[in-house]
Amino acid sequence: MPILRKAFSGVQAQWWLSLLVLGLVVGGCQTQRADNAAPELPLTPSGSPTPPNSRPVISPSPNFVVDVVDQVGSAVVRINASRTVSRQPNSLFGDLFGLPNQRPSERVERGTGSGFIYDKSGLVLTNRHVVEEADQVTVVLKDGRQLEGKVLGADALTDVAVIKIEADNLPTLSLGNSEAIQPGEWAIAIGNPLGLDNTVTVGIISATGRSSSEVGIPDQRVNFIQTDAAINPGNSGGPLLNQAGQVIGVNTAIISGAQGLGFAIPIDLAKDIADQLVTSGTVERAYIGVKMINLTPALVERLRRENPDLQVNSDQGVLVFEVVRDSPAEKAGLEPGDIIQSIDGKAIQDSAEVQAVVEQSKPGEVLRLQVNHEGERRNLQLTLGTLSPESFRSPG
Repeated sequence: MPILRKAFSGVQAQWWLSLLVLGLVVGGCQTQRADNAAPELPLTPSGSPTPPNSRPVISPSPNFVVDVVDQVGSAVVRINASRTVSRQPNSLFGDLFGLPNQRPSERVERGTGSGFIYDKSGLVLTNRHVVEEADQVTVVLKDGRQLEGKVLGADALTDVAVIKIEADNLPTLSLGNSEAIQPGEWAIAIGNPLGLDNTVTVGIISATGRSSSEVGIPDQRVNFIQTDAAINPGNSGGPLLNQAGQVIGVNTAIISGAQGLGFAIPIDLAKDIADQLVTSGTVERAYIGVKMINLTPALVERLRRENPDLQVNSDQGVLVFEVVRDSPAEKAGLEPGDIIQSIDGKAIQDSAEVQAVVEQSKPGEVLRLQVNHEGERRNLQLTLGTLSPESFRSPG
């Protein structure tokens, strides 16, 4: 599996350069505009009009990238974060040679990332790993202003964080509709890769709906946007824009050693998470407490060979192979070996569909499950629980 790296850079800070991206609940957001203008609808690369719910900030032109940068570039910011780390001295040599014990030492670790202002009240959207465990956060605007930032909240399962700054006359970005984008559309990334502020790269949307497991980070809940617009360490938290200058994603990850493989958190999801972080500082999620896998004939044969106690009576569907103790799934009667066939009357073909249902639901809601249990059809009612930090590694 390729090694994923967060698009974040740091100085003397290995803690900023984790090789694995951590970050989803699918949520919607209302499109916000930076101004009250109502320009004409642009054409997508295919020649079709932009959907009405994705109205542009500016009209396209032969130099539309220049237009976008001129219009929105001032709202993209640099984020400098630092934390103080204590180091305990190694007393082994002191004990061996009778030397006096050394005092603990401290050092400051620093890192740099990107972000963007999306509300005139001073709300800045970025990645969690940019500000994780930071003692001090400074937001640097393109006009040179350096403002102290307060982290309102950060979410591990989506890698989204919100910072608050206090200032007047703040530029903002307009949020688009990530559900409306299609592969082949233009994509523009603005950020601060490797300390090079206000860097602009351009490409296309390479794919949408890349699941966390496909990308290699199964402990996140994100269906990523894939782009070939160049993303490098330091781009983390910066915006991915459409040709109209609207934010469609938050740049977050790259695959080491690959070219043209960058990933962004869809803005619909990021905005939903941001709203919860601003309101309460945390994100409430539903979960059922199972581990699942999509069945294939080859997999069934392997399971029967390696786990003879696991009774699998079908070679298609979604197999529950682990149930978390005291979870909603266990309380509802789900057992390892059960095959989920439908939820609320809708047929289920793969585990991503199960996850999507859970992500779009709230704790306390009841799901009606139909499962195949050792060849017998069972109807179960499952009351969704609230996902706790201890349950983060449970994909259901």
